[in-house]
Amino acid sequence: MRKMATLAIAASMVFTLAACGSSNGNTQQNGSASSDASSGKVRTLKFAALETAYGKAPWQEVAAAFEKKVPGVKVDMTIEKNIEDVIGPSMKSGEFPDVIHLAVGQPKGLTETFVKDNNMADLTDVLSMKVPGEEAAVSEKIIPGFTDTTITNPHNDGKTYLMPMFYSPTGLFYNAGLFEQKGWEVPTTWDEMWALGDKAKAEGIALFAYPTTGYFDSFFYALLNEVGGPEFFGKAMSYSEGIWQSPEATQAFDIIAKLASYTEKTVPANGNKDNFTKNQQLILDNKALFMPNGTWVVNEMANAPRADGFKWGFTSLPAVANGGDRYSYTFFEQIWVPAKAKNQDLAKQFIAYLYSDEAAAIFAKAGAVQPIKGMSEKLEGDNKLFYSIYDNGAKAAMGAFTSTAPVEGVNISDTVFGSIDSLVTGAKKQQDWVSAITKASDALRAAQE
Repeated sequence: MRKMATLAIAASMVFTLAACGSSNGNTQQNGSASSDASSGKVRTLKFAALETAYGKAPWQEVAAAFEKKVPGVKVDMTIEKNIEDVIGPSMKSGEFPDVIHLAVGQPKGLTETFVKDNNMADLTDVLSMKVPGEEAAVSEKIIPGFTDTTITNPHNDGKTYLMPMFYSPTGLFYNAGLFEQKGWEVPTTWDEMWALGDKAKAEGIALFAYPTTGYFDSFFYALLNEVGGPEFFGKAMSYSEGIWQSPEATQAFDIIAKLASYTEKTVPANGNKDNFTKNQQLILDNKALFMPNGTWVVNEMANAPRADGFKWGFTSLPAVANGGDRYSYTFFEQIWVPAKAKNQDLAKQFIAYLYSDEAAAIFAKAGAVQPIKGMSEKLEGDNKLFYSIYDNGAKAAMGAFTSTAPVEGVNISDTVFGSIDSLVTGAKKQQDWVSAITKASDALRAAQE
């Protein structure tokens, strides 16, 4: 289950590395490759990646295409499901990959460790580089907002250290077939949501379900943007003093607490790694209307039974008021360069190539979609529905709680999201939840870098 890994953010590997190296311009990089080709010298780019559901094949195909595009270059690939264990020993002895595709949120926290230790190369200049084989600059290809997050720019210094790769919109999934049968409209505001909840309850259908409490991260982040906008969200993610007692935060807490009262009561008992699909099945069986999830849910439930006429529907969170902004949170993977990588100029050229139409088409065939302008128009079926959400008025929410030095006994994700089950069962009151969040936030504020 993808989310169980996403929520386990623990920096358990510590490396003491010295940042070094800088990039030459794009022209010099291309010239270097051409020079190597004419002299018969081959430059080797060491690439390491976590093997995910997309598999190794698309990376291998993209590497082969890059080698043709930039003569005199050989991509040496290491793609493993336990990539942190594979590359860890060699990095301890001073041998680093030139490029690493490994997102934040993995159990061993390797990427977070490199961030905290300031051991990533500055990739800001990649944004101004031309995509190899194309006239457009990288920044012109990427959907706005994806390189202005607390994940890609973790040090709040105006520089980009992690580049965005494959992304997955999240939002509320529902049975569009049921809505058609009932003649119901998908709510556009929370007031409409509560009204629909009452109507559905009269027919024995719950308004809401969730796979596990972990899925409330994307929900909560989108909601914070709706109640207060990106600036408010940024303050919340950096543990700003008093933020959780603000009117905006109170509005968000009130919505979640009310939503808990509209949640199918069997959900907490099944909200774990063994039974989470039972909660997802509630949507397919018309026992609940909406659930927060990501695009991966379609494959997870591909072979599950479903009600007659079922078809996936997908929407952003309802607005807090008529005409208000609606948000859909986006999970995205990242690619980066260690500060002690030997071939940083070539590494940056390779990363720039990943945003080419050629590379994007290869990845898309494997179901890996990049945040590149116009990609949603090239997709088909359910993916076209999911990835066009930002073309239909929703705004993209990105970022997460900022990393800090470890604080014993404090896990902000557990405190914020892990308490939802208790809100649903009534074991915890809203004010107790807010007090715990405030206490954890205060502790982490003092531990920020």
